[in-house]
Amino acid sequence: MKDNKKVIYWLLTGCTLIFIMVVVGGITRLTHSGLSISNYKLISGTLPPMSQTEWQAAFDLYKQYPEYQKLNYNFTLEDFKDIYFWEWLHRVIGRFIGVVFIIPFLYFLLKRQLTKPTIKKCIILLILGGFQGFLGWYMVKSGLVDRPDVSHYRLAMHLTTAFITFAYTLWVALDLWFPERKEVNISFRNLLRVGLVVLLVQIIWGAFVAGLDAGWIHNHWPLMSDGKLIHETVTLEQNPVWKNFVEGKSGVQFIHRYLAYVVVAIVAVIWYKGRKIAQNRLQHQGINVLVFLVFVQFVLGVFTLILQVPVVLGVLHQVGAFFLLAAFTFTLHRFSK
Repeated sequence: MKDNKKVIYWLLTGCTLIFIMVVVGGITRLTHSGLSISNYKLISGTLPPMSQTEWQAAFDLYKQYPEYQKLNYNFTLEDFKDIYFWEWLHRVIGRFIGVVFIIPFLYFLLKRQLTKPTIKKCIILLILGGFQGFLGWYMVKSGLVDRPDVSHYRLAMHLTTAFITFAYTLWVALDLWFPERKEVNISFRNLLRVGLVVLLVQIIWGAFVAGLDAGWIHNHWPLMSDGKLIHETVTLEQNPVWKNFVEGKSGVQFIHRYLAYVVVAIVAVIWYKGRKIAQNRLQHQGINVLVFLVFVQFVLGVFTLILQVPVVLGVLHQVGAFFLLAAFTFTLHRFSK
């Protein structure tokens, strides 16, 4: 029988590894470790420096780039080792995901355990994974030229592609897990699709906030500052005005802050309508988990903001977005197929 349980477990293992990679990526970003490795060696870069001489060579290479010259010029070798670890771990997990995907895929292909539709979907996953690896290096390169920081646009592309790759991997696994096809409520399915798109937009602006360090300003809630719903700097940092909402710290935080209310409102509507539409246990559970997770994510976002982005809360907030996306994907699948 093609598309057996082993294939499903393989895909869910990939989902788990992508989750781990996103967590480590969040830690890498919040500890400002992402520019510690300024070259890319696919094979030899798998191992970290193994001797004092190799560590010194890696540190000397780091010294040639803007982050050390403009920000971390007082770093010792031990300081460098701390930030090197997270970026190295992030890259190693990425390589491991590639191996975990490609080798079993070839095995299942040779054993003819995949149907043609599943093969096509797996090829899309392979392309997404390769593109994600390219975006990672493309992002790092942006921080090695003049500014000692990566482009927030490239960071958003890198993070969003990881989330989309995860969601699609989960969707393919769910297609195999629940092969039956049933009549669906088109309008409710479309409402879930709208919610998923809005959540992805919110994730993109969350990456903008991270890339611009916009979480360290306007650390008040529910107002942006004492007595102000909209801080005056929201429209004053960039010219023309629209640039404030993609490149200005205040404007980017404004979008991310108030788009959160839109996500909550959409989930509330989904819950209200879904109670009457859901026909089985998994559909009810999907809706209930959505409501729970959007509440948790909203609270995490508030505390991350008012406490000025401590590493633990920053990572948990990113994890919350990940689980919320997983719940949206699962619920949409249960109301689509």
